[in-house]
Amino acid sequence: MKIALTALLTAATLTLTGAAPAPAPAESHAPATRTVSAWLPWWNIETGYQDARAHAGQLHTVSPFWYATSSATAVDGETGAGNRRIIDGLRAEGVKVVPTVTESLDAPAMAALLGDPDRRAAHVDALVAVATSRAYDGLDLDYERMTETGDAALRERVRTGYNALTTELCARLHALAKQCVITVMPRTRDSGTAFDYAHLGSVADRLRIMGYNLHNALEAPGPLSSLAWYEEFLAYATANVPRDKLEVALPAYGWNWTVGSTARAKHVTTQEAEALRRAVGAPYTYDTASGTPHFTYTDDAGERHEVWYQDARGTAAHLAVLTRFGVRAPGLWALGFEAPDLWPALAGQ
Repeated sequence: MKIALTALLTAATLTLTGAAPAPAPAESHAPATRTVSAWLPWWNIETGYQDARAHAGQLHTVSPFWYATSSATAVDGETGAGNRRIIDGLRAEGVKVVPTVTESLDAPAMAALLGDPDRRAAHVDALVAVATSRAYDGLDLDYERMTETGDAALRERVRTGYNALTTELCARLHALAKQCVITVMPRTRDSGTAFDYAHLGSVADRLRIMGYNLHNALEAPGPLSSLAWYEEFLAYATANVPRDKLEVALPAYGWNWTVGSTARAKHVTTQEAEALRRAVGAPYTYDTASGTPHFTYTDDAGERHEVWYQDARGTAAHLAVLTRFGVRAPGLWALGFEAPDLWPALAGQ
């Protein structure tokens, strides 16, 4: 599905694209036990949806991973985007539905878009049209590719342009009684500097920090997150953003690296990692320094593998860091990835 700006500005064209004016968002009566938000991957939609319904009592928000910006005036929908059965089913459980929008444009293209007032306004119109095309409770803006540059001047153009975009978008969404959620990378001495936490925290309802990929699929093996890393980025975040606006998204997955290879590591969910560990007969090993489990094994071809992932034990250790910083809103990447014992750990937050 492609939602172009010109098509989204008239009710007639909205009808042609299958979109309809959204009813008013459901009033929230979520109990205090609803502390968790979680992403719902489009490629694992039914498993993740049933997972969300099973744990709806702990979820205040689910963000289907459904849309991606491809130009100033167009947003592309992934397979199944806008599925009303899923939207209505989640809202019937008292869970807000705030779909995620990513971007496929690189830093130069996004800097040019964000720095042009007319193109930026057109992009805000396109995003608002998505937000009103279904019974959504808001939008989650997860723009990451635009930050991938070593050029400090270009990064600054992205930062200032993104500040302008989020100011305008959040104001429009709030006028429609919809939430404005912004997802960011952890801000440390050497990462996440394209995100102006203080500004984003002032305009958004919630700032979601992706608390994972400390070691990513193209790097040397190592933990996806660590206690010291959480301490570092939470110190910065809580100094710049009100604590009640902060969320830290926790991983329910891992990476399976082939030792000595430069190939991209294989993604494994927590469930897959544990099943693999048992299948290869590797002992459970927990790294207390980082607060993450890991194991090694040799495959049938004689290649050595190193697997780092996260489980309920590690999650509990990381949640303790959140608590020390007064952040009581964990997120989850992603529904359908986790082992069942994660939910009791989240409830203990």
